[in-house]
Amino acid sequence: MTSTNRPPLVIRFGALGDMVLLTPLLHLLHRRFGQPCRVVGSGGWLEPLFANHPDVSATLRLASRKRPYWLDASQRSLVALLLAQPPGPVYVCDDYSIDKIRWLLGRARVPADHCVFANPDCLLREGDHWIDRWHRFGAMTPAAFTYAPAANPADAPDAPCLAVDDADRTDLDAWLRAHGCEDAPLVLLQPGNKRTLKRGRVGQIGDSKQWPLANWVALIEAVLQRRPDARIVLCGTPPEARLLRTIAAAARSDRVLTTADGPTLRRLLALCERAMAMISVDTGPAQAAAALGCPLIVLYGSALPSLWLPRSPTGSEIVALGGLPGRNRVDQITSTEVVAAWRALPLRPEPGLRGGRHGPA
Repeated sequence: MTSTNRPPLVIRFGALGDMVLLTPLLHLLHRRFGQPCRVVGSGGWLEPLFANHPDVSATLRLASRKRPYWLDASQRSLVALLLAQPPGPVYVCDDYSIDKIRWLLGRARVPADHCVFANPDCLLREGDHWIDRWHRFGAMTPAAFTYAPAANPADAPDAPCLAVDDADRTDLDAWLRAHGCEDAPLVLLQPGNKRTLKRGRVGQIGDSKQWPLANWVALIEAVLQRRPDARIVLCGTPPEARLLRTIAAAARSDRVLTTADGPTLRRLLALCERAMAMISVDTGPAQAAAALGCPLIVLYGSALPSLWLPRSPTGSEIVALGGLPGRNRVDQITSTEVVAAWRALPLRPEPGLRGGRHGPA
């Protein structure tokens, strides 16, 4: 495997799920160029998502691409860092703000022949999954790096990969112990997404991924009927806390707890690694759960499951319900459909039955 003097730089200003789906590209570039990637993105979860990831050496966060350069400290910091530590090959995966990205790279004195751009040179094709696009893009080579080895299909995984370490597991054990469920089988429910309560009542009405409260309650009842020994964890971020507490109160069960106290992303990843299943609307935590081998049911609104369906590196079951072209709102999916999918879903064995405390199923 030929090495370069400088690591690849990968630029993608995506949401959590977008960045999970980027990990096959990071692995491919790591293998091609001999060094783990530096990743430029946005969002406070960028660094914890890639902490200890074998294909990522550093994360660089850009707070805004829209503000003028001299009014945005994060843009100036990024340029200064790239001037001090020039990148090797640069893979721009973002489809938007291309002119601004080119300008920032130029200001950082990154030569144009070091860069390739997914837009317009590697656009999505009809029938593509996002990972298919990143496989093609990772096979492209900036003009300055023609000596690099060609992309090896064996180095292009079909599913994402995320890393969980012992510190994450220890933190999760303490959190579960504090809630009296350290040894209970876990089922995760993810009712919210980034639009949840973003604009109050108006935001809820315009959210194609919102599922009615009564449906979540019926699903909780079905989960506990199948596994009376389970604890159900309602997952979400602080802006989703009100929704989670509303569902928990309506369920009227002491076997339901929430992460409304604002869990760390690392703890969520550890939950996904341990849980026997997750049922989620189409959102980033669902992508993370699949990447960590958690059996999964995903409820789609106005998205194409063929483009966004999570993929599992362990072969764990992933079931898609709803979505285009047949349906364009999650509330068009009945609770009966989801309950039937839950009852048929092969669950991940409990940790003690996996050939190790936290080993794969």
